[in-house]
Amino acid sequence: MSYYFVVVSPSDTPLFEYTFGTSKAGGNGQAHFRNGESSRYMNQFIVHATLDVVEEVQWLSPNMWLKVIDNYVPTNSHISCFMTGTNVRFMLLHQPSSSGTAAGSRASTLSSSSIAQNPTSPQTEEAIRQFMTEVYEIWVKTLMNPFYKIGDEIKSPIFRTRVAAAGRKWL
Repeated sequence: MSYYFVVVSPSDTPLFEYTFGTSKAGGNGQAHFRNGESSRYMNQFIVHATLDVVEEVQWLSPNMWLKVIDNYVPTNSHISCFMTGTNVRFMLLHQPSSSGTAAGSRASTLSSSSIAQNPTSPQTEEAIRQFMTEVYEIWVKTLMNPFYKIGDEIKSPIFRTRVAAAGRKWL
């Protein structure tokens, strides 16, 4: 599965972006989006379009974890969201791998229920929730840094490394 993670400020500007692939089920950790060369811009477009849905859904749930809130059918992408108390949104676009095995084989039956192949399964939602919770803890530690000005882009290589580690751990 390929992932595009972005932290969006209350004024809808991206504060942090990170693209990665699954490390579970034989994944190499590299993102393989279906959009090819334009995947970076297409992912930004899809997530930005989902911000309107987030604004509607956030008032319907008292939880910070909003689960899968939208999908983009042409690429079979799903968008999950986590809201902070200050209205900062953690958005994760996840797209299952396009490669599959032959129908009817044991391998295809096993992979159809794995995290890498089923973006809406309860196991996948739980893994994404765990990832978002860990990133939230990293986010809070970043906000407590006296050298970080709230609302600025996060350029810390340590933050990027810790988000990557959380992605490898949970996704």
